[in-house]
Amino acid sequence: MFQVPDLVRQLADLGVEPGGVLILHTAFSRVGAVDSGPHGLIAALLAVLGPDGTLVMPSMCDDDDIPFDRTSAPCRALGVVADSFWRMPGVLRSDNPHAFAARGPLAAPVTAPHPVDIPHGIDSPPGRVYQLGGQVLLLGVGHDSNTTLHVAEHLAGVRYRVPKNATVMEDGRARRCEYGETDHCCERFSLLDDWLGARQRRGIVGHAEARLARSRDMVDTALARLRLDETVFLHPAGGPCGECNEARSSIPC
Repeated sequence: MFQVPDLVRQLADLGVEPGGVLILHTAFSRVGAVDSGPHGLIAALLAVLGPDGTLVMPSMCDDDDIPFDRTSAPCRALGVVADSFWRMPGVLRSDNPHAFAARGPLAAPVTAPHPVDIPHGIDSPPGRVYQLGGQVLLLGVGHDSNTTLHVAEHLAGVRYRVPKNATVMEDGRARRCEYGETDHCCERFSLLDDWLGARQRRGIVGHAEARLARSRDMVDTALARLRLDETVFLHPAGGPCGECNEARSSIPC
């Protein structure tokens, strides 16, 4: 079983910056047994970041058909660490079906109100971490779980949109919000592994493979490729990936 000090050393060796802003995406099962479970991993992350650092995690709701309530809506689909984090004392959670949660000195600006219809644009929690010069840690997951890359798609102005909906509360009434989201299967986000090269640090935390890079490096690298080909992250047209085919078909002729 890994103890919190073990994880602290691994995270520090990987390059997590004290006093920085860090987005975490993780599959806790890949990390292995940790003393105190998910809370032990969170404790290690907070210890490495220190009192001046801010930890950020996705905290989206599991059900688009019921009004989002940031005080009670679970986010189990994002894993046990994310679903544990927003419930902890001192953690702020944005009031949005595409919520993120954060703890630290910059938690309030990171989780300030953001648009429902542009879930991961520049004016969203991952967009704000990008502007703050933060880092992104992928722990036991790959870039297909990296929401920060949708910020690059927004900045590039890609034209594909997939119909989505979310339920929000307005003036005490539930309202269905329909919009077009920049979305696809995200498998080809894995291209970042080669594109980032030495700008991405790789290692092991617990038993999990870890990837760490600056949000700006991720976004700027992806943005350069998207400006050459807006469909670079979509599977080839007519292939077996239904999500990417749907995204391609939405591009205006």
